[in-house]
Amino acid sequence: MTHSPVTEPFSVRLEVRVYEIDPQLHLNGGFYIQYADHARFACVRAAGVSVEDLLAGGLGPVNLESVIKYHRELRGGDEVDVTCEWEWSGGKTYRVRHLLRRADGTVAAEVSHVSGLLDLKARRLIADPEREWRRRATKPELLGLMP
Repeated sequence: MTHSPVTEPFSVRLEVRVYEIDPQLHLNGGFYIQYADHARFACVRAAGVSVEDLLAGGLGPVNLESVIKYHRELRGGDEVDVTCEWEWSGGKTYRVRHLLRRADGTVAAEVSHVSGLLDLKARRLIADPEREWRRRATKPELLGLMP
């Protein structure tokens, strides 16, 4: 397993918008996944990877499993920092973990994904996604990879 050399995980700040809340006046569950997806896409871009080039090269990132663990509610107007940490196992899949923290530091939720890179022609996971991400990244450490 390759460990991340980054001491602080990549993070983006988002604001819970009023149209994202449910009848209980807290963030609707589906938006936790969307916030994690947003943070992961921002992390990939910050690492220097062009998703457009990845797709043009016949590869597409896919989530195979997503798990949400709720700790504290998020409500309309709350600001939330969403981290993005990558874990590599050397196989066809990797994990991406997200912590969602309110601005005061309270952990509101954890979102984790088991992901892979799909060969868009063969419709199968590629054998070495770590190599493909590393090859494309100008800042591979943001993806938990040694430069």
